[in-house]
Amino acid sequence: MVKRGTVVGLGVLALLGAAGYRFLLRPVLHPEPPEVGFELSDDELAAARAFMAEHPIIDSHAHPGRTFLKDAENLGRKIRLLKMLGGTYEDRAISDMEAGGLDAAIFNGVADIQVLTLGDGGLMAEREFEDGEAWQSYRRQIANLQALAGSDRVALCLSSADILAAKAAGRRGAVLAMEGADFLETDLDRLTQVYEDGVRMITLVHYRDNTLGDIMTGPVGDRGLTDFGREVVAAMNEAGLMVDMSHASEKTTLEALKVSRKPVAITHTHINTPELSNPRFISVEVAQAVAESGGYIGAWPVGIGETTLAEFIDRIDFLVDTVGDNHVALGSDMDANYKPVLETYRKMPLVVGALLRRGYSDKRLARIMGGNVLRVMDEVQAG
Repeated sequence: MVKRGTVVGLGVLALLGAAGYRFLLRPVLHPEPPEVGFELSDDELAAARAFMAEHPIIDSHAHPGRTFLKDAENLGRKIRLLKMLGGTYEDRAISDMEAGGLDAAIFNGVADIQVLTLGDGGLMAEREFEDGEAWQSYRRQIANLQALAGSDRVALCLSSADILAAKAAGRRGAVLAMEGADFLETDLDRLTQVYEDGVRMITLVHYRDNTLGDIMTGPVGDRGLTDFGREVVAAMNEAGLMVDMSHASEKTTLEALKVSRKPVAITHTHINTPELSNPRFISVEVAQAVAESGGYIGAWPVGIGETTLAEFIDRIDFLVDTVGDNHVALGSDMDANYKPVLETYRKMPLVVGALLRRGYSDKRLARIMGGNVLRVMDEVQAG
């Protein structure tokens, strides 16, 4: 006789499919951590922690604790299972930041979470928003992020000075952001409210073509940056909001770079090569254009073509070789990443120690581990 739990489990697997298993059930059923691929001595770990005590360590793209799912309604079936299986866990995420020595992160909501599903190729939009739904979702998520950033252990950071002050006070810094600008619809005036809410970075698109531009995954459209997208980039420059072009098509990104008067970031990606190519990676041309804007590329510890933390260190090296250490940061995509090889902030001393072992000076490493984020934030907010 087949047990009811087995039937339910098989039904869930059938509903999720292969991609759903990888994204949702695999971390639950098989939580073994990825291999590190190297060992650091006690002295090397001590040196890493000493470096981290002196320099700001910042993650330029993260979803600590999956706050974007908190109180979420009208989710697709597969995303509803993500909420059911994993839920939200902000306290644990903040504890990991504290234990791992991470000083601050850019805490992202997910603008299109209500309309997403999991296909064989990963996340994708399965429907259109209902009237007012995207803005309502933004209001819910930003209220939850504000509550998290107002706790005793976390400080809301509106500027680089706030991040440094939080570090000095022993609190984790939270810079609020939204991944996807779907909530703007065609209302430019909403940017004023978003800025007043404390948001300091917006990713223009996520997993659906929206009123600003086209995405890089799925069928890639040829609109590029729309007229409204041009207005939004210019208005973000004026307001002091950082522009993140992660997930955008190459045409959309290059056109946004031409419009922007301020540095632009791509917070979590890698570079396509003949040996390894993926729709979520970018070309050398795009990477160099971001660097020329004064922005940065966030090194992304994603399980695409890498299985160990050591291979992620190789990717950081590759990015530095391609665009220079003035234009590389960390973009972990923590708690929303695909098979991450950096799955917890508790391993941050290993990342720092490995880079120190590879000969990075304190000055160069300080840029990569947080300094470039602070610099771009300052340049974007400057008049």
